[in-house]
Amino acid sequence: MIIFFSGTGNSEYVAKRISAITGDEIADMNIRIKNDNFDKIKADRIVFVAPTYGWRMPRIVSDWISRTKFECKKVWFVMTCGGEIGNAPKYNMKICEQKNFKYMGTAQILMPENYIAMFDAPNWDEAEKIIDKAEPDIQKAGEQIKNDCEFFAPRNNLYDKTMSDIVNPIFYKFCIKAEAFYAKESCIGCGKCVALCPMNNIELKNGKPIWGRECTHCMACICHCPTESIEYGKKSVGKPRYICKK
Repeated sequence: MIIFFSGTGNSEYVAKRISAITGDEIADMNIRIKNDNFDKIKADRIVFVAPTYGWRMPRIVSDWISRTKFECKKVWFVMTCGGEIGNAPKYNMKICEQKNFKYMGTAQILMPENYIAMFDAPNWDEAEKIIDKAEPDIQKAGEQIKNDCEFFAPRNNLYDKTMSDIVNPIFYKFCIKAEAFYAKESCIGCGKCVALCPMNNIELKNGKPIWGRECTHCMACICHCPTESIEYGKKSVGKPRYICKK
């Protein structure tokens, strides 16, 4: 089974591509998280596909895995990123130790940047080139999973360790907040942001979205808004919104 978490579609796209190669069933972790679904999952193998948040697996993902019951032996991790995954495999191995999984490795897939709360996202023409360039790595990962092979260990130097071990907690403490999100007058009150939020952190009041204190910065609300009416303070103003259209 391939289980993905995705805010703007990068990890969903990779999960579907790998599923097409391996023939494994695919499941949407966003829906399970949103519905507080921690029901037991039984599978011969599991592939977790998720984005990289602060050089590690998103906490929303690792928390869901920790709370969910599994009957499975071998587990692979595929992490999409705009730059690098740091020393994320160290923490993925810890998840496997906790859940009694056999760790089969972590693969890094470079995809278009989508974290517009901090960086610039590419326009679609640029994004499509990045996705096309990622295809060989996606294909390789899919074939390794299909053939029951472990992933090769990725780079693990002092920089990687520093970013995952030291910078990640700082990133979560000071950056992962919802206060800066707001809807402009152009908001039509469609409720798409409410429906997409995996943490149920958005509600409509007087036809406008209001954000609570829980947020994972998946960027689903701001990037999927059909009228581009959501901003993240001044940091997102004028930036392209990114959704994987493949």
